[in-house]
Amino acid sequence: MSTEETTQSKDTGLGRRWLFSLLGGLGMAMVAAMALSLLSGCESESVGAIATEPYTKGDKNMAKATFAAGCFWGVEATFRQVEGVTETTVGYTGGHTKNPTYEEVCTGTTGHAEAVRVLYDPSEVSYEELLKVFWNCHDPTTPNRQGPDVGTQYRSAIFYHTPEQKEAAAASKEKLESSVEYDNPVVTEIVPASEFYRAEEYHQQYLEKQGRSSCGL
Repeated sequence: MSTEETTQSKDTGLGRRWLFSLLGGLGMAMVAAMALSLLSGCESESVGAIATEPYTKGDKNMAKATFAAGCFWGVEATFRQVEGVTETTVGYTGGHTKNPTYEEVCTGTTGHAEAVRVLYDPSEVSYEELLKVFWNCHDPTTPNRQGPDVGTQYRSAIFYHTPEQKEAAAASKEKLESSVEYDNPVVTEIVPASEFYRAEEYHQQYLEKQGRSSCGL
């Protein structure tokens, strides 16, 4: 091999090693960037509880309603039996602290109520019909109590999401008050919907997991 060919061979070898080194460096950088992206995404999703909505992709025609009527286990089970209800979530709302746990809510110091957020199809069930289910599934005349469960977290409340829901809830409550169904006044609150914190997973559809359809209070 001539001196010129030897020099060209060396240059080619050096060029290849430089190219491979460069590509290797870029590859490692890309892998590192992807890893950091994945890690940061996991961190942002796992830090603390977040206020959640029961919407799922493709449910643009669905509406939502939120009710508090005592222990949310039985209330959720009741609404899940209603035709037109597509999804339910139990959680905490109406309070003044962020990301409350079940234990904290039970102390009565967070101000939250145990509530059920309902996703429903208005073409199959109306909000007024959901209000009837709400009134029938609990005693709206006992302040901060349902059966053996006592505390502000068990209060009766309607959390409206629209002016129309507020109007319908007020009319429904007035109608109930004017009836002779209850001897005591209806104490149900009608308040704007606020941040809704999804309860711990073991609370979701609790009675169904136990093979039961109601609390049996």
